[in-house]
Amino acid sequence: MTDAVNNPLLAPPSLPYDLPPYGSIAVEHYLPAFHAAFAAQRAEVEAITAETADPTFENTLVALERSGELLDRVARAFYTVASADGTPEIQAVEEELAPLMSAHGDAIQLDAALFARVAALYARLDDLDLDDESRYLVERRHREMSLAGAGLDDEQKQRLTDLNQRLSVLTNAFEKNLLADTNDLAVVFDTAAELDGLSDGELSAAAQAATNRGLDGRYIVTLTLYTGHPLLASLTNRESRHRLLEASRSRAIRGNEHDNRPVLRDIVRLRAERAALLGYPSHAAAILADQTAGSPDAVHDLLRRLAAPAAANARSEQEALQQIADADGIRIEAHDWAYYTEKVRAERYDLDRAALRPWFEAERVLRDGVFFAAEQLYGIRVSERHDLQGYHPDVRVFEVHNADGSELGLFLLDLYTRDTKRGGAWMNSIVTQSALRGTAPVVVNNLNVNKPAPGTPTLLTLDEVTTLFHEFGHALHGLFATVTYPHFGGTAVYRDFVEFPSQVNEMWILWPEILSNYARHIDTGEPLPSDVVERLHASEAFNQGFATSEYLAASWIDQAWHGLSTDEAAADIDVEAFEASALADIGLDNPAVPTRYASTYFAHVFSGGYSAGYYSYIWSEVLDADTVEWFRENGGLSRENGDRFRRRLLGVGGSGDPLAAYRDFRGRDAEIQPLLERRGLAG
Repeated sequence: MTDAVNNPLLAPPSLPYDLPPYGSIAVEHYLPAFHAAFAAQRAEVEAITAETADPTFENTLVALERSGELLDRVARAFYTVASADGTPEIQAVEEELAPLMSAHGDAIQLDAALFARVAALYARLDDLDLDDESRYLVERRHREMSLAGAGLDDEQKQRLTDLNQRLSVLTNAFEKNLLADTNDLAVVFDTAAELDGLSDGELSAAAQAATNRGLDGRYIVTLTLYTGHPLLASLTNRESRHRLLEASRSRAIRGNEHDNRPVLRDIVRLRAERAALLGYPSHAAAILADQTAGSPDAVHDLLRRLAAPAAANARSEQEALQQIADADGIRIEAHDWAYYTEKVRAERYDLDRAALRPWFEAERVLRDGVFFAAEQLYGIRVSERHDLQGYHPDVRVFEVHNADGSELGLFLLDLYTRDTKRGGAWMNSIVTQSALRGTAPVVVNNLNVNKPAPGTPTLLTLDEVTTLFHEFGHALHGLFATVTYPHFGGTAVYRDFVEFPSQVNEMWILWPEILSNYARHIDTGEPLPSDVVERLHASEAFNQGFATSEYLAASWIDQAWHGLSTDEAAADIDVEAFEASALADIGLDNPAVPTRYASTYFAHVFSGGYSAGYYSYIWSEVLDADTVEWFRENGGLSRENGDRFRRRLLGVGGSGDPLAAYRDFRGRDAEIQPLLERRGLAG
């Protein structure tokens, strides 16, 4: 049934902040709700285009912003679950839904009558007497519809719709293949001796993962999304390290039913064809035309500028590793890098990062670190709502209030890995704030921390602490964005700007007032010793040659695939050879430093929203590093600084030019020097 009585997704929102009633939603509710929502928005758009009066901002743009509220609500509820708890039943819905969502979106974006009304408003924009956000809405809608192909003829539009639907199916297949192969390739170990070097908590998590799969008495190490694995730094058994990295690099490239190579080639070919149809020489050119970078040349210039010194630094780091590895009679390979890096780190800085885990108990990091930093900086208050239910038993729900006690929104945290969750870490919005719709934000953070056995505390690595702060930076962006129109809600900003707020939030991890509040030993309650903190600061640029190189390698692979013309993409490309050639071209082909993501498991660009855009992390980091300098120059962690950053940057959402917002905050454009110094690339 599709009526509101029988389908909770179609009933008016009844929970605080319009949180979906996940406890009442069954898999069979989703597709009928989508069909009802599609029909509702089609009728709303048809009413706009049937309007006989001349186009006005109210009867066209405001009406368009009001349309699709039901679809937005249903889609956000569903895709939150699809990414975080993608059971086979949910995957089947997603597979059926992919072309339907694509077709529905195209029907609106390519609607000739709707575009004519928007274009008419755009043509007389200076005569409309609009406020800044309303004026920007006209500009953005016109540009987005133009770039989407609204100006094409009917035959071209039909081809474009076909391409978009096919691509939606392929990207869904890519993610499905990757999840299945990642689960299949989880590494099974027979004895604890094979996992020598792991902490009790890590061993407990591996044992629990095996028990969950019916392999009592054995150990399973599940794979992370990226090529490397946190446990490579600790495992003393070289064969175990080799098995773990080999499994990671084998994903979706084994010639089985989950092989992503043919899927990837089709995605690249169809994206290139779509770009040509829209008048661009490549998919990268089409995507970057509407980002702050502006063009592939600008991205290539930055990546090449950073690649040579990063590769040189990585070679120097490799020489230092080899000096220690010589004593063990081995030649450093990719699976050895993390292990010997920790040996060098210990030698240079007397620092064992693995030994820090007892100071990073997850609950304390969350409440006394992540939440505390935001409370000190912005005055917000975060409290858990045990009466509200998420989409999975592991999901926790928190309510966020402003400093004056007013309600701000909800924050959901889904910390632990599971077989139904895609890899990596991310933030998404279930509800975005909009004054027009009267909605407040509901945001989610997902991580993939291994869940220990019941009764065992969750101890995080420093990298996982960083991820928790990073993702909460996205959450704050989604919570603080204060806009009128839903089109600009939450983190709806340019892709190469969206990582900026999350990267800035990482600065508080080692900030003295914050670190001393959360980094307390799980058994003794003692703070992290001051000499250890000093060594952490001293080692911040350590191994940056490797870290920068592996990231830049992935960014360049993304640009290489999406820089292909239609003729080049139509060739029967050997995926491994193409990757090797691309990495050699930019000088990042060191076998000991593999790319952070190889093509067949590069979910960011082949099933996520970062195609031709993985560069955006380093692009945003230019702004981030410059902002950190500003905070340091202006007194650091203070309400005055936090309020300025919230009001002038985070609160803008997508309602204005992000670089103009940055200039308003900083007083000038960002400078690259702080980034070069942070990554040890200043020369």
